[in-house]
Amino acid sequence: MTDPIELDREHDHHGGFPRFVPAQVGPEYGRLLEALRTVQDLAVSTSLPADVTEAAAGKAEELIELMAPHVVAEGHQTAGRVPGLPGRGSLLMLPWTIEQFDAEGVRSRGVFRRFHLGGNAAAHGGTLPLLFDDLMGLIQHAYGRPISRTAYLHVNYRKVTPLDTELIVEGAVDRVEGRKAFITARLTDLDGTLLADCEALMVQLLPGQQ
Repeated sequence: MTDPIELDREHDHHGGFPRFVPAQVGPEYGRLLEALRTVQDLAVSTSLPADVTEAAAGKAEELIELMAPHVVAEGHQTAGRVPGLPGRGSLLMLPWTIEQFDAEGVRSRGVFRRFHLGGNAAAHGGTLPLLFDDLMGLIQHAYGRPISRTAYLHVNYRKVTPLDTELIVEGAVDRVEGRKAFITARLTDLDGTLLADCEALMVQLLPGQQ
């Protein structure tokens, strides 16, 4: 698997984006991330009595006080800069782990958790475009394309996407036309059943564009 950090060093046009440098963290960061994800799951799946709500709010406020002095500028935060962790260490991204990252394409494996529930035990429809859009950025990066923005993202929902079930999302660049990269991707279960597919257009930024 090609190192995404090595590819980033080849990019000449970042359009104002911070240059990606991997964060050096110990196992304590992965522990924190999993604890915070579990809190997210519990926050949307519990009905707390008043006293527990009051206690939980107090602990959350303590956590805010503990973490707030360490806010840093974009590009220096740990989140999103740990390729080996689910979601690259970001709570915004789906907790999926990259298995392939090279010019042939990108593949990730993971689950939709209770936090991603839309209804009737299915993932919220809005979480699939997030998964695909993040994947498209990784794909064009792995392909060696300069920093680009998503021009369009078209998602076809083929089957209900379940929670707490290991799934695979993968895709590759179909063709490049000047500043445009056309990319397709698929979301499947481990048996290969198609749950959703996506096509996107990523457009390379011009000098000065952000």
